[in-house]
Amino acid sequence: MKKTQIILLLSLLTLGAKAQELTIPQLSQYIADNPFLMSPTYAGVGDHIKVRLNGLTQWVGIEDAPDTQTVAADARIGNRSGLGMVMYNDSNGNTRQRGARVSFAHHLTLDRYDDEFLSFGLSYNFNQFRIDVENFRDENGQIPTDDRSTTNHNFDLGLLYRFDKFYLSLNASNILPKNLEQFNPTFEPNTLRNYYAYVGYSFMKNKNSRIEFEPSVFFQLFENDGRSVTDLNAKFRFHDFEDYYYLGLTYRFLNDQFGSPLYVAPIAGLKKSNFYFGYSYQVITNEILGYSQGTHVLTVGMDLFQGISNCRCTY
Repeated sequence: MKKTQIILLLSLLTLGAKAQELTIPQLSQYIADNPFLMSPTYAGVGDHIKVRLNGLTQWVGIEDAPDTQTVAADARIGNRSGLGMVMYNDSNGNTRQRGARVSFAHHLTLDRYDDEFLSFGLSYNFNQFRIDVENFRDENGQIPTDDRSTTNHNFDLGLLYRFDKFYLSLNASNILPKNLEQFNPTFEPNTLRNYYAYVGYSFMKNKNSRIEFEPSVFFQLFENDGRSVTDLNAKFRFHDFEDYYYLGLTYRFLNDQFGSPLYVAPIAGLKKSNFYFGYSYQVITNEILGYSQGTHVLTVGMDLFQGISNCRCTY
């Protein structure tokens, strides 16, 4: 099997994608204490400025495999609002995309005594997509002169409900259709809308317990072709006053193939003072394992200016 065929097969099986979809590849980055990367509703959920740098290297061992870098930051603005931004650079073979997402969230306190909160989020997305035409030659051996690139603008919407240790986030991403003027509309999907939900609960034996268990589920549905994926997550935190360490596991599968996971990803990390570190290694569990050594996800970050808001819903 040729290497290009291997990469195509990996794309279909691991991400279920037909092409780069003008968005940040959504794997397990959100579970590294960085849910804002997944949903605008988390902008400003915290009494500090949260900065996270993330590196995602997929299918180690495959030439020109997808590689993504992101920088995310969000902060509380007053007692009811939050702002955030994500910038990213993504490469996949001979395609490149760079972009940014600017988010605003509004947070309401429904019951301050029972810790019940409702948040609304909106993101504006800017994306530049390009094919590296300089790597190709026509029948005369010349580099194509037409620049295969396009600029896209889009929006995300989200809703977040929290009650004590329970949370539920509902989101719609890439609401507008994609610009196909410089691509072949026969093969490129025009509808990029996808819908996803993130739900979980944090268990502690009592308020003085140092061990916390947090199961969660991430579900994503793509409108264009009806495919959907689910993550089953389990995470243990070990608290040491304001610091903590965590271990966990993510199990991702297509919803019509529960017994054949796309990958299984052990995760680990820590928060020490204002510094954060997280790592995940995604093990591909199908026949592609013979061609790839898996996927690495690395997250580092800082929490700055603690106490910029004393609103109860930042805790």
